[in-house]
This record gives sequence, C-alpha cells and structure tokens, in this order.
Amino acid sequence: MGKNLIPPSSGGGNIEGVDLKSALEERYLAYALSTIMGRALPDVRDGLKPVHRRILYVMRQLRLNPNETFKKCAKIVGDVMGNFHPHGDQAIYDALVRLAQDFAQRYPLVDGQGNFGNIDGDNAAAYRYTEARLTEVATLLLEGIDEDAVDFRLNYNEEENEPVVLPGAFPNLLANGSSGIAVGMATNIPPHNAAELCDAAIHLIKFPNAGMDKLVSYVQGPDFPTGGVIVDDQSTILEAYKSGRGSFRVRANWGKEDTGRGGYQIIVDEIPYQVQKSRLIEKIAELMLNRRLPLLGDIRDESAEEVRVVLEPKSRAVDPEILMESLYKLTELETRISLNMNVLSGGKVPKVMSLRDVLREWLDHRRDVLVRRSRYRLAQIERRLEILDGLLIAYLNIDEVIRIIRFEDEPKKKLIAKYELTELQVESILNMRLRSLAKLEEFEISKEHGKLSEEKVQIEALLASEEQQWAVLRHDIGEVKKKFGEDTELGRRRTKFSEAKEIDLEAVQEAMIEKEPVTVVLSEKGWIRAMKGHLADFETLAFKEGDRLNTAFHAETTDKVILFNTGGKFFTLGADKLPGGRGHGEPVRVMVDMDNDTDIIAVFKLEPGRKLLVASTLGNGFIVPEAEVVANTRKGKQVLNVKQPVEAALCVPAEGDTIAVVGENRKLLIFPLSDIPEMTRGKGVRLQKYKDGGIKDVRTFRKEDGLTWEDSADRTHTRSLGELKEYVGERAQAGRVAPKGFPKNGKFGG
Repeated sequence: MGKNLIPPSSGGGNIEGVDLKSALEERYLAYALSTIMGRALPDVRDGLKPVHRRILYVMRQLRLNPNETFKKCAKIVGDVMGNFHPHGDQAIYDALVRLAQDFAQRYPLVDGQGNFGNIDGDNAAAYRYTEARLTEVATLLLEGIDEDAVDFRLNYNEEENEPVVLPGAFPNLLANGSSGIAVGMATNIPPHNAAELCDAAIHLIKFPNAGMDKLVSYVQGPDFPTGGVIVDDQSTILEAYKSGRGSFRVRANWGKEDTGRGGYQIIVDEIPYQVQKSRLIEKIAELMLNRRLPLLGDIRDESAEEVRVVLEPKSRAVDPEILMESLYKLTELETRISLNMNVLSGGKVPKVMSLRDVLREWLDHRRDVLVRRSRYRLAQIERRLEILDGLLIAYLNIDEVIRIIRFEDEPKKKLIAKYELTELQVESILNMRLRSLAKLEEFEISKEHGKLSEEKVQIEALLASEEQQWAVLRHDIGEVKKKFGEDTELGRRRTKFSEAKEIDLEAVQEAMIEKEPVTVVLSEKGWIRAMKGHLADFETLAFKEGDRLNTAFHAETTDKVILFNTGGKFFTLGADKLPGGRGHGEPVRVMVDMDNDTDIIAVFKLEPGRKLLVASTLGNGFIVPEAEVVANTRKGKQVLNVKQPVEAALCVPAEGDTIAVVGENRKLLIFPLSDIPEMTRGKGVRLQKYKDGGIKDVRTFRKEDGLTWEDSADRTHTRSLGELKEYVGERAQAGRVAPKGFPKNGKFGG
C-alpha cells in the first residue's frame, strides 16, 4: 500500500483513505473486463455479442417467427432496452439494422421490411417506420431455448431471466463473422460459407484429430455477402486459419464488355466487403480530376438492385489488365480484410483461436445442448408416463374410483392409500373430465403410453452413448447443410478465388501518370526542373545569376530520371515529380539525401535494357546493368565503392565491343570491353595505369565503326582500329600519348 496523501479530517465526516494507483488499476480492470465480455467480443458458441443475443431473444418472446407477421422495430428496440439492455436506443437499433442487411450479413438473422440502408452507405429509416421478424437462420440459433438447452441468468434489474448463450444450431460465428474493439484487444472475423463449415464440422466429428490442411480443404476461405475475388495463395490462407491471425486480399469482380468498333468498357459487378459504393466512385472521380488515372476516361454508376459500375478507358488501345491494376493500387477496388479470431472461449476467456479450435468449441456446445434437451425431454416423458400410469389404474377401477370421489370425505388420501398412487397421479385423476371416461380414451392413453415408453428407451440409450450423440449431431449438421447448400440461392458461394496476374509493375506505374513530353534541365549548381514539351533550343534556357546549363535532355512524364554523384551513388527521381519550368526549379539536394561534399556527375533518362560503365578517378571501374541502379529511397543506391580522396568520375553507356580510356596525362588505351566485369556493386577493376593523376574520359564503340571524337569546333573525327593499332593493348596498361588532332581538353566529347 502506498503512502496515504490525504490530510487528516478536521471535521466529523468519515473519510477513508484510498491508494490512487490501486484504485485506478482495480476500476480500469473492471471496465476493461466489462467491455471485453459485455460488448466487444463474440461468444465462440453462438457467435453473438450480448446486444445481438438480446435482440433475437426479445423477438422470440414477441413471436416474430419467419411465418408470422412483422412488428415495428420501435417495439423490439423498446423491449430490448427496457428488459435486458439498458443502453442507448440508437445503438440497439443500429445492431438490429446490421443483422438485417444482406450486404453486411452473409446469412441475415433479421428479416427487415422497409428501408434498412444500402451498399452506398445510406442510413436506415427511423425505427418507427421499419418492421422486422426473425429469419430461418435465427430460429436455428434459438432452437430448443425453451427446453433447458442453455443456462439463464437474471437481467440487469433481476426481474427477468435472459439466456447466457443461445443453443446455436447454426455455425454463426464463422458464417456471419464479427468485429469489435475492446480494451487492449480486438476481433475481426470475416463471413464464411455455411455449407463448407458444416462439411468441416462433420469431418471433425468423424476424425477428432483432423489436421488443419484437411479442414481448410473444406473451408476454402471467406465468403463475403458482396462477393468479390480473393487473390491470396492457398499457403497464406492455411497459415491464417492455423494461427487465427492473418489477412485476405479481396478485389472487385469485373468483366470486359464490347461496345463495338473495337471499343470496350469494364463492368464491375461485385465490390469488396464493407466498401461503400458511393465513396468508392467519388474517390475514383477525384483521382481522375487530379490526373492520377490517365488511362481511365469516365466512370458511371448504373447500379439498380445489382451493382453495376461502368469504367470507360481513355482509348481502345488501353490494356484493361493494366487499367484495373492501377485502380487496385489507388482505390478500394482492392482491400485487405484482416482475420483476428479473438473470441470468448466458453463465454468467459478471451482467446485467439484457430479454425479447428472454433469448430471444436461449437461442436462441444452443440453436444452439450443435445444432452440437456434430451434430459429435459426425458423428464417430460417420465412425468407424462407417471400421469398415464395413474389414469390407466383409474380406468381399470373406474367404478370404485368414482365411488371414492363421490362419497369419501378425503378422496385424495383414500386413492393414494388404496392404489399406491403418487400426488401427481391423484391430481390428474381428480382433474379428469367426465368425457374422458369413454372407452376410446382408454385406448388412446394406452397407445400414448406405448409411444412414450419407446421414446424413453431411445433417449436413455442416446444419453448413455457418446457415439450415438455424435451421430445425431452429424445428422443435424447435415440437415443444416441441406438447407444452406450450394444449390440454394442463399447458400451458393459468392466469393471466388483467383491468382493475382503477373503484371508489369513498371507499366502499372506508368499507367498512373499522364504521359506528356518534358525537357529535363540540370544546372551546374545542381538545380533541376522539367520544362513542358521537347525544347529544340537549349540556348534560350534561363538560370540564376552565376549559374548555367549542365545537362538537358528530352523525356516523358512516365520516365525515371537517374542521377550519379561523385560518392558512387545513384539516385532516382520520377520525371512527373520534378518541379515545373516556370522558375529555376529546385536544388537536387532538397529532393534526395546527398552528402554535401559530393556533386552530380551524370544525369540521364532510365533505359532498363541498357548497361552502364562506371569509373572512379583512380581509374577503377566495372559494367552495371542500368536496371540495377534504380534507387527506391531518397538515400539512393551505392553502386561504385569509393573512399576519399578517390571519387566517382564517369558514367557512360556501355555499348559496342571495345573501350577507349584516356588519362589526365593524355595517354590513350584501347582494349576489348569484355575484359571489364559486370557487377551490381563494388570497387571495380583497373582500367588504365597512371603514374600521376587519374582518369579523364572513356568511350565505348564498335570495332567496325572505329573511334570518334569531337574537337572544340564541333567537328567529328573518326579513326579506324587499324589506324589506332599502336594504342590497342590490354586492360590496366598505361597506353600511349593520344594521336595528333585529339582534343586539347583530353575528352572525347570535344
């Protein structure tokens, strides 16, 4: 106990000191348990939370069976709130509405009449306008509730009794799913196909130690009321059911509809579970407005009773698969639905359970219900047989019985003493009507006695044999399966399975960017921008004072721009993300995380099929495939390993079969390109040997074309390999002084 910080009382009041920490812990724990058990987590046995259980029980009390008339929801909500659930009327009505929505519940428990909301997210009408009654599924959950099938407890004011759990002859937890957030824990169970669950349960009865692989062969995956397509592989689904945790990728179902003359439109007829159609369409329209979906021309909602969303491509040349893939990435046409089977085991213990554990607890509950109902029926039969035995004794001695009743002062005691009858038997005889004295009635009693005696023997045999109990359950579950089988409208599987098609991610990325021509401009001080269109004259470009053009090239907004710096790192920028050409752009260092002591030495448009030659000031280098230099983060990708004072010096396309290297000492060396290794990262190999200085420039070419260079007057000079014979050698040699006419700056580019 902590130190009591409450000052002593100066008055006559009785103040008791309480340790704040202990008090808070105790009260918060009580609140947490109340939330977990009374509101957020469903019971594994009937799959219901208290509010849903109370709604169904009240509807049963109001005799709102499937074949009876509807009653106002206001009456149902009032009775639930007044008798069992003293919370807000709107919260109760919202729970009732959800039980009736066929797009929210796979197997609705309430049959609603009136406006109960829709898939667009519109709310239900007020409860004074709507009416409801139970469905066949709900009657299965309640079946046997009056036959001592489950325990009852006192309600909140101890005036009435309510069921602790429902008998649950339907696998409701998995069939309809559940979701809730408690204190420190949550649950999310997607709906499943009832027929598949029944098959798995029957298999588990036959083989109590059945493996998860076998059970998942029956329960293939969730079955959503709104359909859709699950694109996860079987191993992912199996792992989720084994652990009780996981997620499922669900996509909208779509088809291609020809519109004539080579045109087409895409029809989406099923959207993922719990996605509001109106919000989905608004989001797509917003993305189109922001030019994030350049492949999509128009979207229309032509839905009536069924979902029908029409997507029109920008042109007939658009690949429908790539268009849909871009929509999956940016919209709720693809969602992830989580699985977290955190439920109340035995109605008391919160626990994450596997598919097998959930089915096992449901089956054990069903067996318990069967035993309790059988005992209840047996007690009823024994009571009735006792009465019939007394009535038969009365018929056999009818004259004497009548005499005793007419003339004796205490006929009850006399009958008990004379015929050894029980209190119940005597009461039945004394309450017998005169019309029952007919001979035919005696025959009917004998016949009923025989039937009940036979039923009693059967029930006693059932209670004595666990094997027989499981056989009865197997039959009952089989009947449920027939009622909700694949051949029924409600029972047929709605959600399909498919593999996510292998789509070129680059193409999808491009599809999400409107393709427009741009000119990428980099200044010597490292400012970058993208001018609209392909500029023909770079001389007209304006720069900040003291700055000038470094590099400019034509590209499209769908292209990636690659930068290479003196630290040996490559950086990647989307051409569509570059600042516009109205100002001077932005510094590259703002867009990528580049060290302050490094500079950009090359910038170009990505061509994934090409190869690059990278080299350091020391003359070391190697060839790297261009696809390998793409960086996915601002930090870039280290490719050429250099250590100060050595820096990366060159990055040129590796085309042709021969390489010419020139050093700062103006010595030229030519050797086969195949002598340079291909790597994705490293220091590289020595290209040319230097006594002083380092590398100046490098150029790759084809033997038959010869080596070219441009002088300061922009004149092109070409020398055949025969003319340059004395410069041909082996990699890492020193080479010879460059021939007459070679540019004075020592570079091939003039």
